[in-house]
Amino acid sequence: MTVEITRELIAERLGSVTYDRFLFYLMGPYKSFNLNYVLSEEERREIDIEDLPGPLRRLFRNKDDINEAQALLRRVQGKLRTDPGVNAFLALDLDIDTDSVDAVTQSIEYARCSNATAFVVPFLGHNFGVGEEAGSILENLADTRGERLIFVHEDDVTSAMIRSASVRWDLGVETYETEDELVAKLRRFAGGIMHRERRGEFGRLD
Repeated sequence: MTVEITRELIAERLGSVTYDRFLFYLMGPYKSFNLNYVLSEEERREIDIEDLPGPLRRLFRNKDDINEAQALLRRVQGKLRTDPGVNAFLALDLDIDTDSVDAVTQSIEYARCSNATAFVVPFLGHNFGVGEEAGSILENLADTRGERLIFVHEDDVTSAMIRSASVRWDLGVETYETEDELVAKLRRFAGGIMHRERRGEFGRLD
């Protein structure tokens, strides 16, 4: 059965915060590409990872990278839900089966329903993960909702997609060095959108 993704559905599946109706969708590489997840156990045994060139070797990176990337998003989410109290969420929180709605479509709809969307890209030694979903969101929404979208990436991250996003769609792109700086920039971004909504510069979503 196909699930219709709406603001009401998202708000109902998230816990209560001060600003329940201000939905802040956080995206990041918590499902990054990793050859360990693609190859069978037998195929992995046949590969001597140390003999691979550096770029390929990094595709077998330790799973701790992914755990830390998701943990970062969770910490950021918790801080935003506390102060300023916006309804920050990850796609994982809504538990919508990809057999019902594919992951890319889910991301597009979450962003469409949200007051703000942030692509958070920490340095993991490469730049996989958020690219396909972020690109799809930008293709579908940047022209009409670009001011509600932002890329925030760690200083060490370089990406052709991030560079093109700032030029092609005039998207806001920020960098951060520490987690506190990341949270502060996302708080300012959310606060700016709230202020503009109150002044009537943005159309109301409800």
